[in-house]
Amino acid sequence: MEFSDNRFSELFNKQKVNQFHVGNSTYKERIKKLKRLKFALEHTYRQSLKEALYKDFKKPFVETDLTELYLVIKEIKVAISNLKSWTSKVKVETPLTLFGTTSWIHYEPKGVCLILSPWNYPMNLTFSPLVSAIAAGNTVFIKPSELTPNSSKVMADLIKDIFNEDEVVLIEGAVDEAQELLKLPFNHIFFTGSPAVGKIVMEAASKHLTSVTLELGGKSPTIIDETANIDSTIQNLVWGKHINNGQTCIAPDYVWIHESIKDSFIEAYKNKLEVYYSSEVSSSDSYCRVVNNKHFNRLVSYIENAKETGATIEFGGHYNSEDNFIEPTVISNLKEDTLLMQEEIFGPILPIKTYKNIDEVINYINTKEKPLALYIYSKNKRTINYILNNTRAGGTCINTNALQVSNHYLPFGGSNNSGIGKTHGFFGFQDFSNQRAVLKRHSVGPLNLLFPPYNNFKQKLIDLTIKWF
Repeated sequence: MEFSDNRFSELFNKQKVNQFHVGNSTYKERIKKLKRLKFALEHTYRQSLKEALYKDFKKPFVETDLTELYLVIKEIKVAISNLKSWTSKVKVETPLTLFGTTSWIHYEPKGVCLILSPWNYPMNLTFSPLVSAIAAGNTVFIKPSELTPNSSKVMADLIKDIFNEDEVVLIEGAVDEAQELLKLPFNHIFFTGSPAVGKIVMEAASKHLTSVTLELGGKSPTIIDETANIDSTIQNLVWGKHINNGQTCIAPDYVWIHESIKDSFIEAYKNKLEVYYSSEVSSSDSYCRVVNNKHFNRLVSYIENAKETGATIEFGGHYNSEDNFIEPTVISNLKEDTLLMQEEIFGPILPIKTYKNIDEVINYINTKEKPLALYIYSKNKRTINYILNNTRAGGTCINTNALQVSNHYLPFGGSNNSGIGKTHGFFGFQDFSNQRAVLKRHSVGPLNLLFPPYNNFKQKLIDLTIKWF
């Protein structure tokens, strides 16, 4: 659906007028909306969504069910089960000095919100924040990525089918449409994408003092020590790296591995790839493609840059521009100034570095921006705790990877360069809400004794209050 700039303003004004009606809806009314969305995803549009994403970059149907639809449906189930308690007032303690009053936190919707979603998980990263926004009682504009047009079209049909435009509307389009939307004075913006674009969104939001949730990315490291179970490590790592063709914000970006197990790691990794995707990966029905030629060329330039600077291609490295196909590739002996070590990869290429002492790894990681995820494979509790206590990251998995996103009772999000704010479950509801402080007086309290005019007696009371209360 395409709109003129005036149409954006008209739609915005409709939602602005309607925001209090939506915001005053009961938790039961919001649950009805969530159930409509759930039914559409489970039944009415499920097959169309899977077919659309396959057209966009050959994502396998099973993978779409697992990493897109299931996660959104689970998000809805969590919200439905907990929305009554989330929307209830939260009573807090009353200090003795405020005797005669009660206080509580009232979660109120922020108002008219904008969700800017990416191309790599277009359904999950569009509908999951939408669930939080609806649960919190907001009206919503959605602008999905233009890089997955088939998915955007089906999502637009779904939204139009189950929501009125003065409540939820989806805008198709590209950069121009996003820029025009960012000129509007939204009450909250939820953006998922790169740190570079996140800065643009934050700058635009600052003009209206709009709050933001930024789900960004970066280079998420994996640490594998000499005590790790190689079979289990490889089983998880290969899946976490190559699902969605590596186009995942929380994918392991590069690996630090103890030098004593490098060779066995490489051999096991290669064998597991063959189990998952066969010896001829390009013909596998379980391996999707790079989203478009631009990103394909970017990834190829990373591989060629690595070759030119003397890196070792342990295996893989082949590609086909006609199909945007890049073979799963493991590269070692990379210089620090290579593109693979400087840029977020977002593709099926895994750099590996070896270490002797864990402090070498920790020092390296701490010279970089805080990652969205950090993964630890080890049986040594002391090492695990040492890494946790001496690094910083948005989230961490121990002896697995990427699963933190599937527990909707955990906050999901980055820190600084990898993001601002948290989402999923209650944390998503909270991010789309204003925590309004409410204090109600029921009777005269001790504070009244301290009202003007001031005198020595009141000074003594204040001195006692400062000392004892």
